[in-house]
Amino acid sequence: ILVMAVNTFAFAMSQAESPNVTGSWKVDVTFANDQHRFLRFDAQGDGKGTLTVTDPQSKVWAGAKASEAKWTAGEGNSVTFSGPVEFPIGNVGLDAGNLALKGKFDTPELITGEAEFSPLVGDGPSKHGTFKAVRASQ
Repeated sequence: ILVMAVNTFAFAMSQAESPNVTGSWKVDVTFANDQHRFLRFDAQGDGKGTLTVTDPQSKVWAGAKASEAKWTAGEGNSVTFSGPVEFPIGNVGLDAGNLALKGKFDTPELITGEAEFSPLVGDGPSKHGTFKAVRASQ
């Protein structure tokens, strides 16, 4: 009986719905050079959403603008979201590129994983790092 109960429980857990991505997320990206970038990701139910840079320097550039983003749920608890962003470079310019975040739900309120930023202008190399996304309270 115990073996059947364990097997039933394991089967039910494997059939469980993947965590819900929709909603607002506070995202902290740390690139390999220990540079932190902060964003808000607002995920809608149809795989669409917006990314907004929330770095304090964004206020220098007349506030941050939301850009269209997309997300996809993968196998297990994995999720990927990506979109164009413009990170401030001090108070002298913007670093425009595409940000891709690939991670897994650690809990229904926390996603962690790998980050890659590919610049749109110039021959600069992509930046790699990690990210942590915490569900924002409403």
